Amino acid sequence: MSDSTPSATRTAEPDAPSAVAAVAAPRPSIAELCLTFAGVSISSFGGVLAWARRTLVENKGWMTAEEFNNLLALCQFLPGPNIVNLCAVFGARMRGIPGALACLVGLLGPSVVLMIAAGTVYRRFGALPEMHGVLSGLAAAAAGLIIAAAVKMAEPLVRVRLGPEHAVALTTFVAVGVLRLSLPLVLLMIVPVSIAFAWRRADAK
Repeated sequence: MSDSTPSATRTAEPDAPSAVAAVAAPRPSIAELCLTFAGVSISSFGGVLAWARRTLVENKGWMTAEEFNNLLALCQFLPGPNIVNLCAVFGARMRGIPGALACLVGLLGPSVVLMIAAGTVYRRFGALPEMHGVLSGLAAAAAGLIIAAAVKMAEPLVRVRLGPEHAVALTTFVAVGVLRLSLPLVLLMIVPVSIAFAWRRADAK
């Protein structure tokens, strides 16, 4: 009798990996990926990045804030528009090549249609003074969205103690934003240092 109770207790305890998997967000389907990024494309006035982060991190829970920052950092290093790169890489992680294509169709399809319509309207009414006022208001809103997205993306760095990642971020900001150095040159110098710090942290863990 004394041996049966502990064994029953041990079998009732859930395995840690299975418990984590149980609370993890389900992997989206190809149709859900396409529809989600189509929604981001249609609603993303003032820049897609802020709306993409809100959808993937806050609304859907498909990524953590740190995962989004890491993926965006990779996509910024690759040639091409950052949000298009992020969309393709995220879709490929979720559902492979079909997932990447679904995300790209959802992101770019509605935007192309809307921009053709907007270009037609602007060509006809762009000279009106009222149109200039509308565009100025949209530009101010877009700047606010970009600042809000930047603040939220900085939260994972703020929550941790000062370390090499803060020095890398500050050095890159000063080199590109203040000293106006060539971006490829800065990346050529800062990326190997950043990778070395990341490997060192991984080895320490």
